[in-house]
Amino acid sequence: MEKKKSFYLLIFAGILLIASIIFVIYTRNTTYQESMTVGTTLKEVNAQIEAVEAGSGAGDLDSLKAQATQLSDEKLALERPYSYGLTALFLAILLFIKGIYNAFIGTTPSQRINVNKVAQAGLLAALCYIGFAFLKIDIPVGPEKTAFHFGNVFCVLAALLLGGYWGGMAGAIGMTIADLTTAYVTSAPKTFFLKLCIGLIVGFVAHKIFKLSQAHPKKYVTKATILACASGMLFNFIADPLVGYFYKMYLLGIPQELSSALAKMSSLTTGVNAIIAVICASVFYLALRPALKKSGLFTEI
Repeated sequence: MEKKKSFYLLIFAGILLIASIIFVIYTRNTTYQESMTVGTTLKEVNAQIEAVEAGSGAGDLDSLKAQATQLSDEKLALERPYSYGLTALFLAILLFIKGIYNAFIGTTPSQRINVNKVAQAGLLAALCYIGFAFLKIDIPVGPEKTAFHFGNVFCVLAALLLGGYWGGMAGAIGMTIADLTTAYVTSAPKTFFLKLCIGLIVGFVAHKIFKLSQAHPKKYVTKATILACASGMLFNFIADPLVGYFYKMYLLGIPQELSSALAKMSSLTTGVNAIIAVICASVFYLALRPALKKSGLFTEI
């Protein structure tokens, strides 16, 4: 079938890219700089709280805790515009790359949208959101934090069920929204990139290498499922601390010492999250596969 070239996406992405760059520069020099000042004050208040609790400082503990909560909320509100801008910038870059492909290489006219796949992607994106926003344990590291969570479970499951593109987008969107609506707002751009990559890797291994959606013996399916999950989580185990270190230091302006401490703690939490994701996603997929086939909802990729 002849490919059709189009410049519409390229033009839209170009406008979005320019607007995002301007917005990112503006918010970094205004609200984000203010958030860093508030963060310094918050750090001092937290130090006072620790001193009072240890009996080596003076002050009203309840008043200090209330002040710390207020400063934390203020800091989060000031961080949001910059984080939204970075997320929009990354999305604009992806759309711009796709726009270049559409303009100079072209795309095959799409067939009718698979409503079943879209519905499953939406459901899995929601599960990714729930898995991180509600099923997590926060681990404070100085003024920042990391977490044990179940979000990656559904991110990997989405790629197994829907393939790399749809699964990756479901995981990226669900987990990014979870970041943007919680105290992890500054991690949203990094999350979008990493979860999309996890989905693409798991989907590639599962469906391009092992052809997982086709009929296979049960042992083959089990082996392919575990290997596909493990490949995506191995990538995340390596990339999350590494990308996070440079992201926090150069884009968020976090001091190198704290960025290094966060990267080390992230290695621990990412490793635990990876093991949980491989086990749970494999169990869920192997349980859902026959049920979805029987109901006619299984997606062949």
